[in-house]
Amino acid sequence: MTDKPNILLILNDDMGYSDIGCYGGEVETPNLDRLARNGIRFSQFYNTARCSPSRASLLTGLHPHQTGIGVLTYNMGPEGYAGNLNRRCVTIAEALKASGYRSYLSGKWHVAGNLTQPTDSWPLQRGFDEFYGTIIGAGSFYDPNTLTRGNSNIEHEAKAPGFFYTDAISDNAVEFIRRHRREHAGTPFFQYVAYTAPHWPLHAHDEDIAKYKGRFDQGWDKLREERLERLVKSGILDRAWPLTDRDPTQPAWTQAQHKEWLLRCMEVYAAQIDRMDQGIGRILRSLEETGQLDNTLVIFLSDNGACAEDIPDNLTVDELVNKLMIAKERTRGGEPVQFGNDPALMPGPENTYQSYGRAWANLSNSPFRLYKHWIHEGGISTPLIMHWPAGTGQRNAIRHTPGYLPDIMATVLDVTGTPYPREWQGQPIEPLEGHSLLPALSRELPSRPPMFWEHEGNAAVRIGKWKLVRKYPDPWELYDMELDRTELNDVAAQHPDRVKDMLAQYDAWARRCGVIPKERIDQLLREQQVPTAFWERDDFKAPYLP
Repeated sequence: MTDKPNILLILNDDMGYSDIGCYGGEVETPNLDRLARNGIRFSQFYNTARCSPSRASLLTGLHPHQTGIGVLTYNMGPEGYAGNLNRRCVTIAEALKASGYRSYLSGKWHVAGNLTQPTDSWPLQRGFDEFYGTIIGAGSFYDPNTLTRGNSNIEHEAKAPGFFYTDAISDNAVEFIRRHRREHAGTPFFQYVAYTAPHWPLHAHDEDIAKYKGRFDQGWDKLREERLERLVKSGILDRAWPLTDRDPTQPAWTQAQHKEWLLRCMEVYAAQIDRMDQGIGRILRSLEETGQLDNTLVIFLSDNGACAEDIPDNLTVDELVNKLMIAKERTRGGEPVQFGNDPALMPGPENTYQSYGRAWANLSNSPFRLYKHWIHEGGISTPLIMHWPAGTGQRNAIRHTPGYLPDIMATVLDVTGTPYPREWQGQPIEPLEGHSLLPALSRELPSRPPMFWEHEGNAAVRIGKWKLVRKYPDPWELYDMELDRTELNDVAAQHPDRVKDMLAQYDAWARRCGVIPKERIDQLLREQQVPTAFWERDDFKAPYLP
């Protein structure tokens, strides 16, 4: 095979491990299921637990602290926490230029601190030839802030009848692929599609919501059990790993109040994923119709575990709308937007701004515990589907080889025969941290180098089957991931020497990559102009930023 493959990288936002059909969920995802049937599913692939850090790591093959995105896209002072993609990293799009690729981005960026003025951390300045999407991390699906084409704000385009951001992301990706085929035939492309679905707010079409009426009526307890059974039956998870307990802060489904509203929340969440899958179907058809699907490596994954955060009720509308820019005060028709999870208000329409809550997020992350922001399995485990008929010939395969976000860039460079640069535009570049998964597309790999994570004090290191993990500020825990993937039996006390060795390796990594202790982060937040409603919370360890 002499032709270089195209790369289609699809990332979605705040979706749990077991939501989509081919990972045990109830949501109808025929297009993702098709990719899984004709490709490879990974059972132990990990993200970085939060929106911006995951995107930074995915795009650069580095750890987020090395890229300037240590937490999110606000400036906390030190270099690794500046909130901007820095010049000591190179993006996939920049690196692929050496192999003659053109690069396109449709969707969410969220690795730049300046949301309104183009900087050297915007997409066109970081290797992409064309960009359509949003710079901010969250917002209305009917009327998103920071909607941009190239370097120009085009929020006025969202005023058109029928505009819906998930559809716009899909349709612009289709247009990029078709136009590339017309104007650059013979040149390979990298297409990055970054959906905001199913991140809050809960916005969806009535016809999509209606498909899920009754689908979740059994409630989260029964559905968690059924998801695990399907995951075991499919060969993704081991039957020896028991289901974690329901989140202790949440009631049994039989005791839950406001069931009609709760069910509607999950129905809208499912509809958001459904709409995304419909768009992925259109993107795949554009590849088929232009004869490019077989030699396109399609990669699908999520940026973090499901989100247990409610829409913050102690932020002012001014903070949501003007400081954070994650909402608009009125709909396109001038109606006031109603913020917050009021059971008297059913989610879905443009004039609502709600989230689906902790109990449903607990279902989304089945069978694991904890959520987005934490480094336990519920926070970092993601579906990963790879589909490349011309390159692998694999169909309906499952790989248990572990991997994480820095491996994606390493894999793309390996697949395309692209060298990783030692410098870019005269600036030295941090060495690549990821390891190619290309060999894993053909077989299970016997081992891999250690993997490390840190996000606001929550941290982990995985070496072989052992995972040392901490929920800040709690003590470190140790789990045998071959026997206990659901992290129910902490064996740190039985293996003090192993804990000591793994912690030493973690500390060395943290120093090398510029990780700042959480206590220092709290101090920095107090010194910066971060809305006080975030850092004055008693529960700041689970902040409410997108």
